[in-house]
Amino acid sequence: MAVGVPENQVFAAADAVLSRGERPTVERVRAELGRGSPARVAGLLDHWWAQLAGRLRGETRLPELPTEVAQAFTAIWQHASTLAQGVVEQSLAQQHQLLDAERAELVVREDAVRQEHARQRQQSAIAVAAQESAERRLLDLQRLLDQHAHQVDDLTRQRQALQEDRDAARARIGELEQQLLTDRREAEQQRKAQDTYARGVETRAHQEVDRAREETRGALGQIRQLAKQVEVLQQRCEDARLRLSEAQQQASVHKVTAEREAQQVQQIQARLEIAQADLQEASGRAVAQQARADTLAHQILQLQPAAKADGRKSASRKAR
Repeated sequence: MAVGVPENQVFAAADAVLSRGERPTVERVRAELGRGSPARVAGLLDHWWAQLAGRLRGETRLPELPTEVAQAFTAIWQHASTLAQGVVEQSLAQQHQLLDAERAELVVREDAVRQEHARQRQQSAIAVAAQESAERRLLDLQRLLDQHAHQVDDLTRQRQALQEDRDAARARIGELEQQLLTDRREAEQQRKAQDTYARGVETRAHQEVDRAREETRGALGQIRQLAKQVEVLQQRCEDARLRLSEAQQQASVHKVTAEREAQQVQQIQARLEIAQADLQEASGRAVAQQARADTLAHQILQLQPAAKADGRKSASRKAR
């Protein structure tokens, strides 16, 4: 409700209540006015009661009436004034009690308001502290968010670098795979060439061995023939020596025969030396041919495992 209601309106409302034969109270006057605070109306109502006695005393000035009538009227008026004074005093006491109650209620309300205000200040302080804490937390979260953003940027750059490395590695792997295919083709070609060369070497080695064996057999035949010739020549030489001895014994008789036999012995001796040299040369050739055959056989034995290993490697590469 609005406060500061005018005094004349409160007095007019109290007069209206009193004219209806009712005692003016704060509630009735406020009901008559339709507004006004209880404290304001109660204070103005006290003034109205104080002025009511003067107003009533002013009403005792009566016009010229008969003495009996005037006295009776005065007596009635005084009695009414006395009753009104009692009513006023009683009403004032009630008003004072009401005001005291209202003051006590106001004190209680003020205490409640002060407590509520203190509670609100405390809550406001708590809210301010919470707000400051939230702001600090927000700053911490903002810093953390910035750190996370930096970390995300770093991780993004690292991911891009890793992707570039991965692409480079893939390209390098492609190059290596291509190089591996090329190396495999070249190795296959080399293996085939090696196989061909090994087969050719093996074939040539077998041919050389066969030829060496044939030459060895021929040399052995020649050696045997030369040995036979040497034996024959040795026998002839021995016979010549015997004849020479016989001839020397008969030198005087058979001088010419001895010279001829001596020449024959020299010729046979020369032929024997030539045959022995041929025999030694044939033996050397036979030994060389045998060594060559043994070397070729050893090379063939060495080439066969290598060729088998190359074949297994080729089969393994084809299987992969």
